[in-house]
Amino acid sequence: MESIWKSEVDFKKRKSLDKDIECDTVIIGGGIAGLLIGYMLKECGIESIIIDAKLICSGNTKNTTAKITSQHELIYDNLIKEFGEEKAKHYALVNEEAIKKYKEIIEKENIDCDFKETDAYVYSLEENKPIEDEYNAAIKLGIDAELISEIPLPIQIKKALKFKHQAQFNPLEFLKPISEKLTVYENTKATDIDIHNNVVVTDKGYISAKRIIVATHYPFFNIPGYYFLKMHQERSYVLGLENASDFDGMYIGIEDNGYSYRTYKDLVLFGGANQRTGENEQGTAYETLRKAAKEIFPNCKERYHWSAQDCVSLDNIPYIGHYSTKTPNIYVATGFKKWGMTSSMVSAMIISDMIRGIDNEYADIFSPSRFDLSASMKNAGNDMAKTAKNFIAQKIHVPNEYLDDVKNGEGKIINYENKKVGVYKDVKGKIYTVSTKCPHLGCELKWNADEFTWDCPCHGSRFDYEGKWIEGPAKPTKSLKWLYKKVRWLYE
Repeated sequence: MESIWKSEVDFKKRKSLDKDIECDTVIIGGGIAGLLIGYMLKECGIESIIIDAKLICSGNTKNTTAKITSQHELIYDNLIKEFGEEKAKHYALVNEEAIKKYKEIIEKENIDCDFKETDAYVYSLEENKPIEDEYNAAIKLGIDAELISEIPLPIQIKKALKFKHQAQFNPLEFLKPISEKLTVYENTKATDIDIHNNVVVTDKGYISAKRIIVATHYPFFNIPGYYFLKMHQERSYVLGLENASDFDGMYIGIEDNGYSYRTYKDLVLFGGANQRTGENEQGTAYETLRKAAKEIFPNCKERYHWSAQDCVSLDNIPYIGHYSTKTPNIYVATGFKKWGMTSSMVSAMIISDMIRGIDNEYADIFSPSRFDLSASMKNAGNDMAKTAKNFIAQKIHVPNEYLDDVKNGEGKIINYENKKVGVYKDVKGKIYTVSTKCPHLGCELKWNADEFTWDCPCHGSRFDYEGKWIEGPAKPTKSLKWLYKKVRWLYE
């Protein structure tokens, strides 16, 4: 189902690239990060071209809960411990500046996007100490914060931390007039980058540029940069509820049974059920949310449901800056976790300064070339272990289920003559078969029963039940359909 934002906003259609071109700057990715970078460069007198594999704002941007906040769950206490007070303060200050920049652009461009200044809360249902530690860190960094014991939600909490003067909005209503000022080519898939000649290879032609910016959510080419070793992806789920309680503010819990809340018009956007991509084979995410929603808001009625995918860096800080030390003219913005609204604006501010040769004092904490051993090694080890498990599974694991074990409306990996085939049967029993091998780096795909997709647990690439690419670092030109053509006769 589409999100509330997508149901309300349509963008004008853009043509595809139809020839080889040259330009000053090309931005790959037409989501909020790419569009804001393009806008900021244009405001500085630098023209850019934006390309998108599908339509602008058709990816994760349309699936956000659209909280504009510097409160990123529990982060500041850890930032101080791992990176020091100065860099932690830089992280806080630049995210606060991002909130102000949104307000500035909205006022300057006279954009009606339901922008509302409000407070943001992170709460605990079970423990006091994590919230208290985060409060002490926030005060040390000069953040306007308050420690409280009650919030205006029908739930009992232990403690909550309030960040004042944050904001929320309708992201697509904001981006629609922004995008109309920019040169965009849709349905133009970047398939490779010639890093030696600064050329973006697309399925519609070549783009030669002085500078290349990769704003594709997850970087789509592996070397250099090695982002597949530095990130994983997680999915979260959202319900749009009517007949729920009315309240001010934005809320997120720190425990697994804590949820995300904000209002939009007459709806409550209720989110959670977070999982690593590829770990929803049983399809319990939405049902978990629906059960919790009924307990908290007994009279609520679901009007919308949707999901989002988040790139998570090893140390939970975005990668913003030069793609690698070997690519001075290529830039990247990725690893935003759940905080894509502020992180996209931060990306636009930092990268536009870098391109103009301006020293941005906040850039160091986001540098993709950073590596802090203590902050990163544990998460790196966990990610590599999961990747290895799923890579090995693709090589040696043979399932013990067969076609007859797949029910209508169900997807499974089955055994056919000691070979693995991904099978989905629709409600009428029609069979769709795909390869279980992700074309990105070869990990074993997993069925997502809530989304009817094949998801990669290693790096987050996703395909529909026919094998068509949806998102992720697997190249958009590759799909799983090549195997479908080979094996469909097996079951017909």
